[in-house]
Amino acid sequence: MLRLITSSSKSKSSKTLASYSIPIHFPNPHHLSGSSANSTKNSPLNRYRTRFSLHGFARNPANFADFNQNWSGLRNFSSESSSSSSPVRRETLNYDVVIVGAGPAGLSAAIRLKQLCRENDVDFSVCVVEKGAEVGAHILSGNVFEPRALNELLPNWKQEEAPVHVPVSSDKFWLLSETRAFPFPSPFNNHGNYVISLSQLVRWLGAKAEELGVEIYPGFAASEILYDTSDNVIGIATNDMGVAKDGSKKETFQPGVELKGRVTLFAEGCRGSLSEKIISKFNLREKGQGQHQTYALGIKEVWEISEEKHDAGSVLHTLGWPLDPKTYGGSFIYHMKDRQVAIGLVVALNYRNPFLNPYEEFQKFKHHPAIRPLLEGGTVLEYGARTLNEGGYQSIPYPVFPGGAIIGCSAGFLNVPKIKGSHTAIKSGMLAAESAFGTLHKESPLENFWDSLKSSWIWKELHSARNYRPAFEYGLFPGLALSALEHYVMKGRSPWTLKHGKPDHEATDEAKIWRTIDYPKPDGVISFDMPTSLYRSNTNHDHDQPAHLRLKDPKTPENVNLPIYGGPETRYCPARVYEYIADENGCQKLQINAQNCLHCKACDIKDPKQNIKWTVPEGGGGPGYTVM
Repeated sequence: MLRLITSSSKSKSSKTLASYSIPIHFPNPHHLSGSSANSTKNSPLNRYRTRFSLHGFARNPANFADFNQNWSGLRNFSSESSSSSSPVRRETLNYDVVIVGAGPAGLSAAIRLKQLCRENDVDFSVCVVEKGAEVGAHILSGNVFEPRALNELLPNWKQEEAPVHVPVSSDKFWLLSETRAFPFPSPFNNHGNYVISLSQLVRWLGAKAEELGVEIYPGFAASEILYDTSDNVIGIATNDMGVAKDGSKKETFQPGVELKGRVTLFAEGCRGSLSEKIISKFNLREKGQGQHQTYALGIKEVWEISEEKHDAGSVLHTLGWPLDPKTYGGSFIYHMKDRQVAIGLVVALNYRNPFLNPYEEFQKFKHHPAIRPLLEGGTVLEYGARTLNEGGYQSIPYPVFPGGAIIGCSAGFLNVPKIKGSHTAIKSGMLAAESAFGTLHKESPLENFWDSLKSSWIWKELHSARNYRPAFEYGLFPGLALSALEHYVMKGRSPWTLKHGKPDHEATDEAKIWRTIDYPKPDGVISFDMPTSLYRSNTNHDHDQPAHLRLKDPKTPENVNLPIYGGPETRYCPARVYEYIADENGCQKLQINAQNCLHCKACDIKDPKQNIKWTVPEGGGGPGYTVM
């Protein structure tokens, strides 16, 4: 499927951005597996999608009224307006469980729910809604995968041809200076783990869920939380389609759909927009472990290299250069199958220097003398970026709210010293599903999820790892010393629990105390400019829609961010969404190129005054990852 995306690239003769058009190949829409329930194929949302194609391309609303009438005979469907005063009627679908997000946590929850239905000879309806154009399109992770939770969820995953094929064959750890690599004993113990593409594993999980009768709807963005009169969550609503940039309704306008559930599970991933609203509204952070969440930004490429350089299952992690000693982060290089190599840089978002540019640091890293030879002669297949939770044990919110729960990276179960969160996400989805099933089948309290979480291996694992990340608040070498003490001497049994430092947005220093960083120009062989990388991310949004990146105060960028912090949003964003351009009076104004957005959420986290609000665009927009 060939599309054209118009975005921006630097003009050599100008400091502003010049328009460019590039062809983008998108994967085919998500195909249902052969044994999927027919109700999924014939469901209202699926037929809604066939009449209203994704990505902002040609849509055909002519027969909308006719197929709306056909909805009325389906199970659990009612036609009602979202409110008595609303001028727009939204159709409503009722389910037992509604899950937001088709990632590892959401799909594992759906699978476990249907397994329990079969074991107990009952049938609860389960719906998963996903904003990506297909399942896996928005999934990005390292990924060295620990199969512990998958073994519990689907013990026969090997026989059922899960895309988990490459066992870790070697595990190296280097400390980098600018010109040298110093080997250290690896602290990761990846024996028994696998190098995988998480986006491919998620697609496989989606097929398994559909085989069990789960209804999965990619291309629909959950934009609103639905409440009853007692403030209990009763589901979500997808956003309207066919709204122009100025807010007017285009000829193709169709209202969103309400998906109501007896239980609603939010599995949106790190910094999920609806999950954050739930956490704030019900004070879940304070009810849980109490500390704020901390984050990092991961930037990744997948390369295809020559056969003689490829070593399937080889794993390398590094610390040190190119980051300064006060900035926490590191790199990874994982050899996948088929001569593919995943390479990336993770930068903690509590970095102080407002001139630091994570994207440029990654490009610079690839030129290290110990790294460049691996990539020479290779080809980049895909580029992407995503934030990840690093708060760990100290930052776990109370996951249950009236009407549902928050699971996976929406809650934040990543194990920082392991650099893994997929296995804990899967397990959290399973535990939430078991509690939700008990609520539906036996009327047991959903709060049992909190108890089962605290008695699970997730809790034990995160508790023992709790002091690694905050140890690096003191810098690279003190952090290495403290983490070595935790790992080799205390073995996670320290009588103390370290606290995190400032929230990431508050950690940014004023620009006046730092020097600007002059990054080398990309060579087009090992390092690349932003337009080239964006092309490889397959990202796309309909240009004629309201911006999903919104400023709480439109004056803050030019009055605060630019003069005080040097305009950091132009650097922390790995997709060049933000740039300052001069208006007709020569004054610098912030321009938001929302069509470039990779949905990484860095802006929602790092903006010094928390002035940028990330909301969902039309469903189907964003990156189109296939091997991430």
